[in-house]
Amino acid sequence: MDTTSLRSRLTSVWQHGRELWTQWRGRKELKSFEEKQRAEEAVTRRDLGLRVVPVRQIVGSVGRYRDFDDQFRLKDDHPPDRLEHIKEAMRRGKPLPPVELYKIKDEYYVLDGNHRVAAAKELGQVYIDAHVVEYLPSKETWENVLYREKADFEWKTGLSEPVELTEIGQYAYLLGQIAEHQHYLEEKTGTPVSFKSAARDWYKTIYRPLVSIIERSRLAKAFPNRTVADLYTYISSHQWQKGRERTYGIELDQLIPKDMEEFREKMAERKEIEFPEMRRVTTAFLLINVEAGREDRVMDELFSYPEVQEIHFVPGDFDIVAKIAVERDWLSSDSEAVGQFVHDRVRRIAGVTKTQTIIPISSRRKSATS
Repeated sequence: MDTTSLRSRLTSVWQHGRELWTQWRGRKELKSFEEKQRAEEAVTRRDLGLRVVPVRQIVGSVGRYRDFDDQFRLKDDHPPDRLEHIKEAMRRGKPLPPVELYKIKDEYYVLDGNHRVAAAKELGQVYIDAHVVEYLPSKETWENVLYREKADFEWKTGLSEPVELTEIGQYAYLLGQIAEHQHYLEEKTGTPVSFKSAARDWYKTIYRPLVSIIERSRLAKAFPNRTVADLYTYISSHQWQKGRERTYGIELDQLIPKDMEEFREKMAERKEIEFPEMRRVTTAFLLINVEAGREDRVMDELFSYPEVQEIHFVPGDFDIVAKIAVERDWLSSDSEAVGQFVHDRVRRIAGVTKTQTIIPISSRRKSATS
């Protein structure tokens, strides 16, 4: 073998070895529960009992975090026999006991059952049965205060379905709403109703129907930093708490009664696909001035907008009159919806020099006759 061939072969072996070393160093260890516990000062614990836990949220181990990489793959220097045996049992559908997990915030750490979790992740299992003990973070940060409120809400209601709020104090409002519903159910049935039973009924018959209406209305797009649960809390508090004393918002009252239990009864009569949408159409007239010679171009561009229903070139102080129909949600005003359309669409048309908006207070129409 000549010198050039030897050098080429040694270079290839060295590069391959470097790649293996990089891959080995890149395989990080699992998260350590003790490190997370110290960082969050999580000392207070409570037993959450048996839960169905998303496998993707299991990110670490209590005592064996050095045995697996950060993807919960068993490291090469550990025998794979037990893992293979568990995977085979899972493939056959053999029932396995629940794993034991510690929870801090939204992360889970394995106390017992590391190989079962590793097998579940490798086989693409989405959920796993687990006995969960939660450790509550004690640091007085905004994030921790909000998390403790959420944990307290879940503890008291027993709800496993997510209710994600972004403001401190709002979970307490929802707990109060459930307490009101509990009192209503007890009066209606004449029998005691547990808080958790009331919470399940509230979630199914009040919370979910209103959330479905909010989702259908696409309101969340207008509030990108808020959750659907935030919007539920805002709307329900203004309608069922503050709304009891207000005298405006007749349209909203037609859609969502001012009494929570009346809303529940109203929604019970409908299927979800029949829930109303929190949207309406506002009609307005636009008076527009344009630069001389650009009237036809402006009219063509205006008429291409789906919101523009009619358009007329007229004599007088204004050059063009347009009739528009703008869709808005029930929380916005007519002037906000029309104003946004004029600002974003009409005033950006080349040649438009001045606009004036007329929103009718009331209208009468004659039916078309043949």
